[in-house]
Amino acid sequence: MPDLPSKTAPVTAGPRPAASPPPSTAKTEAPRVAVASLVGTTIEYYDFAVYGTASALVLGPAFFPSGNPTVSSLAAFLTFAAAFLSRPLGVVLFGTIGDRLGRRKALVASLLLMGVATVGVGLLPTYESAGLLAPVLLVTLRLLQGVSMGGEWGGAVLLAAEHAPPGRRALYASIPQAGPSLGFLLSTAVILPTLNIVGRDGFVDWAWRIPFLLSTVLVVIGLWVRTTVSESPVFNATADRTTRPSAKASEVTSESASRFPLVTLLKRYPGRVLLGTGAAIGGSAVYYLTIVYSISYGPKELGIPQNTMLTAASIGAAAGIAITLPVARLSDRIGRRPVMLTGAIGCVVWAVPMYASLSSRDGLVITGAYTVGLMFLALMFSPVAAFLPELFPARLRYTGASAAFILANTLGGGFAPLVATWLNSHWESPLVLGFYTGTLCLLSLLCLLALPETRDQEFDI
Repeated sequence: MPDLPSKTAPVTAGPRPAASPPPSTAKTEAPRVAVASLVGTTIEYYDFAVYGTASALVLGPAFFPSGNPTVSSLAAFLTFAAAFLSRPLGVVLFGTIGDRLGRRKALVASLLLMGVATVGVGLLPTYESAGLLAPVLLVTLRLLQGVSMGGEWGGAVLLAAEHAPPGRRALYASIPQAGPSLGFLLSTAVILPTLNIVGRDGFVDWAWRIPFLLSTVLVVIGLWVRTTVSESPVFNATADRTTRPSAKASEVTSESASRFPLVTLLKRYPGRVLLGTGAAIGGSAVYYLTIVYSISYGPKELGIPQNTMLTAASIGAAAGIAITLPVARLSDRIGRRPVMLTGAIGCVVWAVPMYASLSSRDGLVITGAYTVGLMFLALMFSPVAAFLPELFPARLRYTGASAAFILANTLGGGFAPLVATWLNSHWESPLVLGFYTGTLCLLSLLCLLALPETRDQEFDI
Protein backbone atom coordinates (compact mmCIF):
# COMPACT_ATOMS: atom_id res chain seq x y z
CA MET A 1 0.00 0.00 0.00
CA PRO A 2 1.68 3.21 -1.12
CA ASP A 3 2.37 5.68 1.63
CA LEU A 4 1.09 9.20 1.73
CA PRO A 5 3.48 11.84 0.54
CA SER A 6 5.40 13.18 3.50
CA LYS A 7 6.18 16.78 4.29
CA THR A 8 9.63 16.28 2.82
CA ALA A 9 8.48 14.37 -0.25
CA PRO A 10 5.63 16.18 -1.99
CA VAL A 11 3.64 14.56 -4.76
CA THR A 12 5.19 16.67 -7.47
CA ALA A 13 8.50 18.34 -8.04
CA GLY A 14 8.98 22.08 -8.01
CA PRO A 15 8.02 24.78 -5.55
CA ARG A 16 4.67 24.45 -3.90
CA PRO A 17 2.46 27.55 -4.07
CA ALA A 18 0.55 28.67 -1.04
CA ALA A 19 -2.69 26.75 -0.80
CA SER A 20 -4.40 28.72 1.92
CA PRO A 21 -5.85 32.19 1.73
CA PRO A 22 -4.31 34.96 3.81
CA PRO A 23 -5.22 34.69 7.52
CA SER A 24 -7.56 37.68 7.39
CA THR A 25 -9.43 36.16 4.45
CA ALA A 26 -9.56 32.71 6.03
CA LYS A 27 -11.14 34.08 9.21
CA THR A 28 -14.08 35.51 7.28
CA GLU A 29 -14.39 33.06 4.38
CA ALA A 30 -13.90 29.72 6.18
CA PRO A 31 -16.99 29.96 8.43
CA ARG A 32 -19.15 31.08 5.51
CA VAL A 33 -17.95 28.19 3.34
CA ALA A 34 -18.52 25.71 6.17
CA VAL A 35 -22.07 26.96 6.69
CA ALA A 36 -22.73 26.78 2.94
CA SER A 37 -21.49 23.18 2.93
CA LEU A 38 -23.71 22.41 5.92
CA VAL A 39 -26.81 23.91 4.29
CA GLY A 40 -26.36 21.87 1.12
CA THR A 41 -25.58 18.64 2.96
CA THR A 42 -28.58 19.11 5.25
CA ILE A 43 -30.85 19.52 2.24
CA GLU A 44 -29.40 16.47 0.49
CA TYR A 45 -29.84 14.34 3.60
CA TYR A 46 -33.30 15.78 4.23
CA ASP A 47 -34.26 14.43 0.82
CA PHE A 48 -32.66 11.10 1.61
CA ALA A 49 -34.22 10.92 5.11
CA VAL A 50 -37.67 11.74 3.76
CA TYR A 51 -37.37 8.81 1.38
CA GLY A 52 -36.08 6.52 4.13
CA THR A 53 -38.93 7.42 6.47
CA ALA A 54 -41.48 7.16 3.67
CA SER A 55 -40.07 3.71 2.82
CA ALA A 56 -40.74 2.65 6.39
CA LEU A 57 -44.26 4.12 6.50
CA VAL A 58 -45.92 4.11 3.10
CA LEU A 59 -43.89 3.41 -0.05
CA GLY A 60 -44.11 -0.38 0.28
CA PRO A 61 -47.90 -0.70 -0.09
CA ALA A 62 -48.16 2.35 -2.40
CA PHE A 63 -45.65 1.13 -4.99
CA PHE A 64 -45.11 -2.56 -4.20
CA PRO A 65 -48.51 -3.93 -3.06
CA SER A 66 -48.37 -7.41 -1.62
CA GLY A 67 -50.43 -9.56 0.70
CA ASN A 68 -47.28 -10.16 2.76
CA PRO A 69 -46.14 -7.09 4.78
CA THR A 70 -42.57 -8.41 4.99
CA VAL A 71 -42.33 -8.74 1.20
CA SER A 72 -43.73 -5.24 0.76
CA SER A 73 -41.21 -3.81 3.26
CA LEU A 74 -38.36 -5.69 1.62
CA ALA A 75 -39.31 -4.23 -1.76
CA ALA A 76 -39.43 -0.69 -0.34
CA PHE A 77 -36.08 -1.10 1.41
CA LEU A 78 -34.64 -2.61 -1.77
CA THR A 79 -35.34 0.67 -3.55
CA PHE A 80 -33.65 2.37 -0.59
CA ALA A 81 -30.60 0.16 -1.17
CA ALA A 82 -30.75 0.78 -4.94
CA ALA A 83 -29.72 4.39 -4.41
CA PHE A 84 -26.60 3.18 -2.65
CA LEU A 85 -25.71 1.00 -5.62
CA SER A 86 -25.71 4.09 -7.85
CA ARG A 87 -23.60 6.12 -5.43
CA PRO A 88 -20.30 4.79 -6.87
CA LEU A 89 -21.36 6.26 -10.23
CA GLY A 90 -21.74 9.58 -8.41
CA VAL A 91 -18.24 9.18 -7.01
CA VAL A 92 -16.84 8.73 -10.52
CA LEU A 93 -18.89 11.56 -12.06
CA PHE A 94 -18.64 14.21 -9.35
CA GLY A 95 -15.20 13.07 -8.20
CA THR A 96 -13.89 13.74 -11.70
CA ILE A 97 -15.64 17.13 -11.81
CA GLY A 98 -14.44 18.02 -8.32
CA ASP A 99 -10.81 16.98 -8.85
CA ARG A 100 -10.53 18.44 -12.36
CA LEU A 101 -12.93 21.39 -12.55
CA GLY A 102 -13.46 22.39 -8.94
CA ARG A 103 -15.18 21.40 -5.72
CA ARG A 104 -17.88 24.07 -5.98
CA LYS A 105 -19.02 23.08 -9.49
CA ALA A 106 -19.47 19.49 -8.38
CA LEU A 107 -21.44 20.49 -5.29
CA VAL A 108 -23.85 22.74 -7.20
CA ALA A 109 -24.49 20.00 -9.76
CA SER A 110 -25.07 17.30 -7.12
CA LEU A 111 -27.56 19.44 -5.20
CA LEU A 112 -29.50 20.29 -8.36
CA LEU A 113 -29.73 16.61 -9.32
CA MET A 114 -30.95 15.64 -5.85
CA GLY A 115 -33.63 18.33 -5.93
CA VAL A 116 -35.00 17.23 -9.30
CA ALA A 117 -35.10 13.56 -8.24
CA THR A 118 -36.75 14.23 -4.86
CA VAL A 119 -39.47 16.51 -6.20
CA GLY A 120 -40.05 13.92 -8.93
CA VAL A 121 -40.80 11.25 -6.30
CA GLY A 122 -43.41 13.54 -4.79
CA LEU A 123 -45.16 13.80 -8.17
CA LEU A 124 -45.18 10.09 -9.03
CA PRO A 125 -48.36 8.10 -9.60
CA THR A 126 -48.79 5.04 -7.37
CA TYR A 127 -49.10 1.41 -8.41
CA GLU A 128 -52.88 1.64 -8.17
CA SER A 129 -53.07 4.30 -10.89
CA ALA A 130 -50.04 3.50 -13.08
CA GLY A 131 -49.31 -0.18 -12.55
CA LEU A 132 -45.73 -1.36 -13.07
CA LEU A 133 -44.69 2.03 -14.43
CA ALA A 134 -44.94 3.48 -10.91
CA PRO A 135 -42.24 1.32 -9.26
CA VAL A 136 -40.03 1.61 -12.37
CA LEU A 137 -40.14 5.41 -12.17
CA LEU A 138 -39.59 5.29 -8.41
CA VAL A 139 -36.47 3.17 -8.76
CA THR A 140 -35.18 5.42 -11.57
CA LEU A 141 -35.52 8.56 -9.46
CA ARG A 142 -34.05 6.72 -6.50
CA LEU A 143 -30.98 5.84 -8.59
CA LEU A 144 -30.58 9.52 -9.50
CA GLN A 145 -30.73 10.40 -5.80
CA GLY A 146 -27.93 7.92 -5.22
CA VAL A 147 -25.78 9.42 -7.97
CA SER A 148 -26.22 12.81 -6.33
CA MET A 149 -25.27 11.52 -2.89
CA GLY A 150 -22.16 9.93 -4.35
CA GLY A 151 -20.77 13.40 -5.01
CA GLU A 152 -22.20 15.34 -2.08
CA TRP A 153 -20.26 14.25 0.99
CA GLY A 154 -16.75 14.46 -0.43
CA GLY A 155 -17.27 17.90 -1.92
CA ALA A 156 -18.96 19.36 1.17
CA VAL A 157 -16.28 18.32 3.65
CA LEU A 158 -13.47 19.19 1.23
CA LEU A 159 -14.69 22.69 0.53
CA ALA A 160 -14.90 23.32 4.28
CA ALA A 161 -11.61 21.60 5.15
CA GLU A 162 -9.59 23.23 2.37
CA HIS A 163 -10.72 26.68 3.49
CA ALA A 164 -9.97 25.96 7.16
CA PRO A 165 -7.37 27.94 9.13
CA PRO A 166 -4.28 25.97 10.29
CA GLY A 167 -4.95 23.61 13.18
CA ARG A 168 -8.73 23.64 12.73
CA ARG A 169 -9.24 21.38 9.76
CA ALA A 170 -11.35 18.78 11.55
CA LEU A 171 -13.46 21.48 13.22
CA TYR A 172 -14.46 23.06 9.91
CA ALA A 173 -14.78 19.75 8.07
CA SER A 174 -17.10 18.46 10.81
CA ILE A 175 -19.64 21.27 10.31
CA PRO A 176 -21.20 19.66 7.22
CA GLN A 177 -21.03 16.35 9.14
CA ALA A 178 -24.00 17.60 11.15
CA GLY A 179 -25.95 17.62 7.86
CA PRO A 180 -27.16 13.98 7.95
CA SER A 181 -28.63 14.33 11.45
CA LEU A 182 -29.99 17.81 10.76
CA GLY A 183 -31.55 16.51 7.55
CA PHE A 184 -33.23 13.73 9.51
CA LEU A 185 -34.47 16.18 12.17
CA LEU A 186 -35.80 18.49 9.45
CA SER A 187 -37.62 15.61 7.77
CA THR A 188 -39.09 14.55 11.11
CA ALA A 189 -40.18 18.14 11.78
CA VAL A 190 -42.18 17.97 8.54
CA ILE A 191 -43.44 14.38 8.76
CA LEU A 192 -44.58 14.28 12.41
CA PRO A 193 -46.90 17.33 12.21
CA THR A 194 -48.24 16.08 8.89
CA LEU A 195 -49.02 12.70 10.46
CA ASN A 196 -50.70 14.36 13.43
CA ILE A 197 -52.81 16.67 11.24
CA VAL A 198 -54.02 14.27 8.55
CA GLY A 199 -53.67 10.97 10.45
CA ARG A 200 -51.96 7.81 9.24
CA ASP A 201 -54.65 7.08 6.65
CA GLY A 202 -54.39 10.57 5.17
CA PHE A 203 -50.62 10.35 5.14
CA VAL A 204 -50.68 6.99 3.33
CA ASP A 205 -53.30 8.25 0.89
CA TRP A 206 -51.80 11.56 -0.25
CA ALA A 207 -49.94 13.60 2.38
CA TRP A 208 -46.71 11.56 2.07
CA ARG A 209 -46.02 13.72 -1.00
CA ILE A 210 -45.77 16.95 1.04
CA PRO A 211 -42.22 16.41 2.43
CA PHE A 212 -40.93 15.57 -1.06
CA LEU A 213 -42.50 18.63 -2.69
CA LEU A 214 -41.23 20.97 0.05
CA SER A 215 -37.74 20.06 -1.13
CA THR A 216 -38.20 22.58 -3.96
CA VAL A 217 -37.91 25.50 -1.56
CA LEU A 218 -34.93 24.01 0.24
CA VAL A 219 -33.01 23.29 -2.96
CA VAL A 220 -33.47 26.85 -4.22
CA ILE A 221 -32.04 28.15 -0.93
CA GLY A 222 -29.17 25.66 -1.07
CA LEU A 223 -28.24 26.54 -4.64
CA TRP A 224 -28.18 30.25 -3.80
CA VAL A 225 -25.92 29.64 -0.80
CA ARG A 226 -23.51 27.39 -2.67
CA THR A 227 -23.09 29.70 -5.66
CA THR A 228 -22.04 32.59 -3.41
CA VAL A 229 -18.93 30.97 -1.89
CA SER A 230 -15.43 30.85 -3.36
CA GLU A 231 -13.62 27.85 -4.80
CA SER A 232 -11.21 25.86 -2.62
CA PRO A 233 -7.80 27.59 -2.37
CA VAL A 234 -6.13 24.17 -2.35
CA PHE A 235 -7.79 23.24 -5.63
CA ASN A 236 -6.85 26.60 -7.15
CA ALA A 237 -3.23 26.14 -6.09
CA THR A 238 -2.92 22.66 -7.61
CA ALA A 239 -4.65 23.81 -10.80
CA ASP A 240 -2.31 26.80 -11.11
CA ARG A 241 0.70 24.57 -10.65
CA THR A 242 -0.06 22.51 -13.75
CA THR A 243 -1.01 25.43 -16.00
CA ARG A 244 1.67 28.02 -15.23
CA PRO A 245 4.24 28.46 -18.05
CA SER A 246 7.18 27.58 -15.79
CA ALA A 247 5.79 24.20 -14.74
CA LYS A 248 8.32 21.38 -15.15
CA ALA A 249 7.59 18.49 -17.46
CA SER A 250 7.69 15.94 -14.63
CA GLU A 251 5.24 18.06 -12.65
CA VAL A 252 2.77 18.33 -15.52
CA THR A 253 3.03 14.61 -16.24
CA SER A 254 2.31 13.73 -12.62
CA GLU A 255 -0.71 16.01 -12.43
CA SER A 256 -1.99 14.92 -15.85
CA ALA A 257 -2.38 11.40 -14.49
CA SER A 258 -5.31 12.80 -12.49
CA ARG A 259 -7.35 13.41 -15.64
CA PHE A 260 -8.90 10.09 -14.67
CA PRO A 261 -8.83 10.40 -10.89
CA LEU A 262 -10.47 7.04 -10.10
CA VAL A 263 -7.97 5.09 -12.21
CA THR A 264 -5.03 6.89 -10.62
CA LEU A 265 -6.53 6.45 -7.16
CA LEU A 266 -7.02 2.69 -7.49
CA LYS A 267 -3.55 2.30 -8.96
CA ARG A 268 -1.70 4.28 -6.30
CA TYR A 269 -3.81 4.00 -3.14
CA PRO A 270 -5.96 0.84 -3.20
CA GLY A 271 -5.06 -0.06 0.38
CA ARG A 272 -6.06 3.31 1.74
CA VAL A 273 -9.40 3.17 -0.08
CA LEU A 274 -10.19 -0.25 1.42
CA LEU A 275 -9.05 0.61 4.93
CA GLY A 276 -10.79 3.98 4.80
CA THR A 277 -13.97 2.19 3.76
CA GLY A 278 -13.64 -0.22 6.64
CA ALA A 279 -12.99 2.61 9.09
CA ALA A 280 -16.34 4.23 8.21
CA ILE A 281 -18.50 1.15 7.69
CA GLY A 282 -19.54 0.62 11.33
CA GLY A 283 -20.73 4.19 11.76
CA SER A 284 -22.82 3.91 8.61
CA ALA A 285 -24.55 0.81 9.97
CA VAL A 286 -25.33 2.48 13.30
CA TYR A 287 -26.77 5.55 11.57
CA TYR A 288 -29.01 3.82 9.06
CA LEU A 289 -30.27 1.07 11.35
CA THR A 290 -31.18 3.65 13.98
CA ILE A 291 -32.51 6.43 11.75
CA VAL A 292 -34.18 4.34 9.03
CA TYR A 293 -34.76 0.68 9.87
CA SER A 294 -35.80 0.83 13.52
CA ILE A 295 -38.48 3.43 12.73
CA SER A 296 -40.22 0.72 10.69
CA TYR A 297 -39.19 -2.28 12.81
CA GLY A 298 -40.33 -0.91 16.17
CA PRO A 299 -43.97 -0.22 15.24
CA LYS A 300 -44.47 -3.18 12.88
CA GLU A 301 -42.76 -5.94 14.86
CA LEU A 302 -42.85 -4.76 18.47
CA GLY A 303 -45.93 -2.55 18.60
CA ILE A 304 -44.01 0.56 19.65
CA PRO A 305 -45.90 3.75 18.69
CA GLN A 306 -44.55 5.45 15.57
CA ASN A 307 -44.16 8.78 17.35
CA THR A 308 -42.12 7.11 20.11
CA MET A 309 -39.60 5.75 17.60
CA LEU A 310 -39.35 9.04 15.68
CA THR A 311 -38.92 10.99 18.93
CA ALA A 312 -36.23 8.62 20.28
CA ALA A 313 -34.25 8.77 17.05
CA SER A 314 -34.64 12.56 16.86
CA ILE A 315 -33.40 13.15 20.43
CA GLY A 316 -30.45 10.83 19.85
CA ALA A 317 -29.61 12.61 16.59
CA ALA A 318 -29.79 15.99 18.34
CA ALA A 319 -27.39 14.76 21.04
CA GLY A 320 -24.96 13.64 18.35
CA ILE A 321 -25.16 17.05 16.68
CA ALA A 322 -24.51 18.78 20.02
CA ILE A 323 -21.13 17.10 20.47
CA THR A 324 -20.03 17.09 16.81
CA LEU A 325 -17.98 20.30 16.96
CA PRO A 326 -16.38 19.68 20.39
CA VAL A 327 -15.38 16.19 19.24
CA ALA A 328 -13.86 17.59 16.04
CA ARG A 329 -11.95 20.24 17.99
CA LEU A 330 -10.62 17.52 20.28
CA SER A 331 -9.39 15.57 17.25
CA ASP A 332 -7.56 18.70 16.05
CA ARG A 333 -5.71 18.73 19.37
CA ILE A 334 -4.96 15.07 20.12
CA GLY A 335 -5.41 13.39 16.72
CA ARG A 336 -8.11 11.69 14.68
CA ARG A 337 -7.40 8.08 15.64
CA PRO A 338 -7.72 8.32 19.46
CA VAL A 339 -11.15 9.92 19.17
CA MET A 340 -12.41 7.60 16.45
CA LEU A 341 -11.06 4.51 18.22
CA THR A 342 -12.93 5.52 21.36
CA GLY A 343 -16.12 5.86 19.34
CA ALA A 344 -15.59 2.50 17.64
CA ILE A 345 -15.01 0.72 20.94
CA GLY A 346 -18.11 2.40 22.38
CA CYS A 347 -20.22 1.31 19.41
CA VAL A 348 -18.96 -2.28 19.65
CA VAL A 349 -19.81 -2.45 23.35
CA TRP A 350 -23.11 -0.54 23.17
CA ALA A 351 -24.61 -2.01 19.98
CA VAL A 352 -26.38 -4.93 21.67
CA PRO A 353 -27.76 -2.93 24.66
CA MET A 354 -28.91 -0.15 22.31
CA TYR A 355 -31.12 -2.36 20.17
CA ALA A 356 -32.07 -4.60 23.10
CA SER A 357 -33.78 -1.50 24.55
CA LEU A 358 -36.48 -1.95 21.90
CA SER A 359 -37.71 -5.05 23.75
CA SER A 360 -38.68 -2.83 26.69
CA ARG A 361 -41.14 -0.89 24.50
CA ASP A 362 -40.50 2.00 26.88
CA GLY A 363 -39.98 5.37 25.20
CA LEU A 364 -37.61 6.69 27.88
CA VAL A 365 -35.45 3.56 27.84
CA ILE A 366 -35.24 3.54 24.03
CA THR A 367 -34.49 7.27 23.91
CA GLY A 368 -31.70 6.92 26.47
CA ALA A 369 -30.15 3.96 24.67
CA TYR A 370 -30.33 5.67 21.29
CA THR A 371 -28.86 8.88 22.71
CA VAL A 372 -25.80 7.08 24.10
CA GLY A 373 -25.37 5.10 20.87
CA LEU A 374 -25.58 8.13 18.59
CA MET A 375 -23.12 10.03 20.79
CA PHE A 376 -20.64 7.18 20.38
CA LEU A 377 -21.37 7.42 16.64
CA ALA A 378 -20.45 11.13 16.73
CA LEU A 379 -17.01 10.19 18.06
CA MET A 380 -16.48 8.13 14.90
CA PHE A 381 -18.39 10.32 12.47
CA SER A 382 -17.13 13.79 13.32
CA PRO A 383 -13.34 13.32 12.80
CA VAL A 384 -13.80 11.12 9.70
CA ALA A 385 -14.59 14.26 7.68
CA ALA A 386 -10.95 15.30 8.04
CA PHE A 387 -9.46 11.83 8.39
CA LEU A 388 -10.53 10.39 5.02
CA PRO A 389 -9.51 13.44 2.91
CA GLU A 390 -6.13 13.50 4.69
CA LEU A 391 -5.40 10.02 3.38
CA PHE A 392 -5.12 11.30 -0.22
CA PRO A 393 -3.24 14.06 -2.11
CA ALA A 394 -5.14 17.13 -3.33
CA ARG A 395 -5.60 16.10 -6.98
CA LEU A 396 -7.19 12.79 -5.93
CA ARG A 397 -8.80 13.94 -2.69
CA TYR A 398 -12.39 14.44 -3.86
CA THR A 399 -12.48 11.03 -5.52
CA GLY A 400 -10.51 9.27 -2.78
CA ALA A 401 -12.46 10.55 0.21
CA SER A 402 -15.77 10.11 -1.60
CA ALA A 403 -14.94 6.55 -2.70
CA ALA A 404 -14.05 5.42 0.82
CA PHE A 405 -17.03 7.07 2.48
CA ILE A 406 -19.58 6.07 -0.16
CA LEU A 407 -18.42 2.45 -0.24
CA ALA A 408 -18.79 2.38 3.55
CA ASN A 409 -22.27 3.91 3.26
CA THR A 410 -23.26 1.42 0.58
CA LEU A 411 -21.97 -1.71 2.30
CA GLY A 412 -22.63 -0.68 5.89
CA GLY A 413 -25.69 1.53 5.50
CA GLY A 414 -27.47 0.99 2.20
CA PHE A 415 -27.95 -2.73 2.71
CA ALA A 416 -28.37 -2.53 6.49
CA PRO A 417 -32.20 -2.23 6.44
CA LEU A 418 -32.40 -5.04 3.88
CA VAL A 419 -30.09 -7.33 5.89
CA ALA A 420 -31.87 -6.44 9.13
CA THR A 421 -35.29 -7.26 7.61
CA TRP A 422 -33.97 -10.65 6.49
CA LEU A 423 -32.34 -11.35 9.88
CA ASN A 424 -35.50 -10.53 11.77
CA SER A 425 -37.54 -12.78 9.50
CA HIS A 426 -35.42 -15.67 10.81
CA TRP A 427 -34.67 -14.56 14.38
CA GLU A 428 -37.45 -12.50 15.89
CA SER A 429 -35.34 -10.51 18.32
CA PRO A 430 -33.84 -7.01 18.21
CA LEU A 431 -30.64 -8.54 19.62
CA VAL A 432 -29.67 -9.64 16.11
CA LEU A 433 -29.50 -5.96 15.13
CA GLY A 434 -26.99 -5.40 17.90
CA PHE A 435 -24.79 -8.34 16.92
CA TYR A 436 -24.87 -7.34 13.25
CA THR A 437 -24.02 -3.70 13.99
CA GLY A 438 -21.39 -4.61 16.58
CA THR A 439 -19.60 -6.84 14.08
CA LEU A 440 -19.34 -4.01 11.54
CA CYS A 441 -18.14 -1.60 14.25
CA LEU A 442 -15.45 -4.13 15.21
CA LEU A 443 -14.32 -4.14 11.57
CA SER A 444 -14.05 -0.34 11.73
CA LEU A 445 -11.98 -0.63 14.90
CA LEU A 446 -9.50 -3.00 13.21
CA CYS A 447 -9.19 -0.80 10.11
CA LEU A 448 -8.54 2.29 12.24
CA LEU A 449 -5.74 0.42 14.02
CA ALA A 450 -4.18 -0.34 10.61
CA LEU A 451 -4.28 3.29 9.40
CA PRO A 452 -1.86 6.05 10.40
CA GLU A 453 -2.59 9.26 12.27
CA THR A 454 -3.23 12.06 9.75
CA ARG A 455 -3.68 15.21 11.84
CA ASP A 456 -0.30 16.68 10.82
CA GLN A 457 -0.50 15.60 7.18
CA GLU A 458 0.19 18.39 4.66
CA PHE A 459 -3.07 19.29 2.93
CA ASP A 460 -1.92 21.38 -0.01
CA ILE A 461 -0.25 18.60 -2.02
